[in-house]
Amino acid sequence: MASPTEIKPEGFRPGTKPHRLSELREFLMSRRARITPAEAGLPDGGARRRTPGLRREEVAVLAGVGVSWYQWLEQGRDITVSPQVLDSVGRVLRLSSVERRHLYVLAGLNPPPAEVDPADVNMCDGLQRLIDAWMPFPAHIMDRYWNTVLYNDAAAMVLAMRPDIVQNCLIAFFTDPVYRSRNRQWEAIAHQVVAQFRSACSECPDDEGFQAVVDEAKELSPEFAELWERRDIAPGGQIQKQLEHPVVGTLHVESTQLRVPARPDLAIVLHTPLPDTGTESRLQWLASPEGRRGSMYPVAG
Repeated sequence: MASPTEIKPEGFRPGTKPHRLSELREFLMSRRARITPAEAGLPDGGARRRTPGLRREEVAVLAGVGVSWYQWLEQGRDITVSPQVLDSVGRVLRLSSVERRHLYVLAGLNPPPAEVDPADVNMCDGLQRLIDAWMPFPAHIMDRYWNTVLYNDAAAMVLAMRPDIVQNCLIAFFTDPVYRSRNRQWEAIAHQVVAQFRSACSECPDDEGFQAVVDEAKELSPEFAELWERRDIAPGGQIQKQLEHPVVGTLHVESTQLRVPARPDLAIVLHTPLPDTGTESRLQWLASPEGRRGSMYPVAG
């Protein structure tokens, strides 16, 4: 016979409200158990304390909410919650960014924008190794505003990424004459590029950093300004490009945006050669010692 703790309420199954509220109860209990009174600035309670974690009443007082309300929340009752109260509880329980978003979801609220936890800030060395391992194919990494963060040698040779241009992928797309001269489908894909950037903007509608990029792009490129006013929107995904390289000729690649959950502020853009186009062998030669020697000419030439 099942024990009382194993009996599930009627309608309990993954994806239902009873299941979500049950997960909320277990999650809050587990987070509360890992915080010691000393960490919360409270006396430990000595021998009277049965468990090392915080009591429900202590969480409620520290979060500035009613004791009964917090008890109902942790019991998984179907009650009304607000983002402000959840943030207070999350602060007391010392939730990380991903745990805070998880709490919102379990409580039935839209989660806040993803943030970068301090432990994940120093990932760029690993990401540089990732795009270097993508050689001989072009790859680069950009931040949420599409500012260039990192790129590999193939991106420099094929996409003309270099230090002396505006280090923003959107603005460079519209203002770099070298890249534009190489992209045989520039006009055909320009609207997709703008629509994908608007989609990125929509994720953080109050972020002034996006508006700064848009204002600069409008000032530098009437073509961008015209496309921006269309208000088209598309998720970051794949774009096929046909590039004309001055040494190896036509390259057919597929550009794919990838996200790293631990670094939601970054996007990895990988360029994959399309099959049956001869692109893979051309890129391999271009990255070889012979190809590098053969490419030693002014980038704007």
